[in-house]
Amino acid sequence: MNGNETIIKVENMTARYGDRLVLDSLSFGVNRGEIFVILGGSGCGKSTMLKHMIGLYKPASGDIKIGDVSIVNANGAERDALIRRFGVMYQSGALFGSMNLLENVCLPLEEFTDLKREARELIARMKLSLVGLAEYAHHMPSEISGGMKKRAAIARAMALDPEILFLDEPSAGLDPVTADELDELIIRLSRTLNITFVIVTHELPSIYKIADRVIMLDARTKKIIAEGKPGELREIHEDEWVRNFFNRKGGGE
Repeated sequence: MNGNETIIKVENMTARYGDRLVLDSLSFGVNRGEIFVILGGSGCGKSTMLKHMIGLYKPASGDIKIGDVSIVNANGAERDALIRRFGVMYQSGALFGSMNLLENVCLPLEEFTDLKREARELIARMKLSLVGLAEYAHHMPSEISGGMKKRAAIARAMALDPEILFLDEPSAGLDPVTADELDELIIRLSRTLNITFVIVTHELPSIYKIADRVIMLDARTKKIIAEGKPGELREIHEDEWVRNFFNRKGGGE
């Protein structure tokens, strides 16, 4: 992890749904190569924050930059180039049920490159191999387990060799063994490929295992209530609500 280089900057970002304030003047940075986790209790705005960071929503005020480029203000070719710098895995995996895994992973390559079919399929097979699904390239999503769907979705998110991967609740709905295997995959991809991960989750075992750093959002204040290493927040944070969250004494989802 290169802790000296900030690859994502959130600057005084406020998010609203109509008149309802969801996030109030948030500022934080994500360092290149780290596994950065966004967490908090129900209704705190974790998924909202993620959707703003990938450009699905525009903030009511403030800015979000990837490198030195604002995803809020980028348009046209500049926005297309920015989007290619990151991949996204949605909570359900969001695989296309009518396509096999190889075809799913090929989709971004078809959309954003001029590569021939053979080259696209070669790259897709390499990505499936990275997540341990080389032998399942021609399986349909309905034929594989929930954990395998998450792995396939990560493979698709990596199709364009992004610098950053955004994962929305990667462990949701998985049994503890499968969730732990997915955590191991995230760590391996981070350390071997120097991918920066931004992960939304409330699964404490995963947080303790994978997170280099976390921010905790608070539904009451609409702000960041804690930031740091999860173990330190559990033991020494001055806010009892934060300590209770990390010790499973309420406050979670």
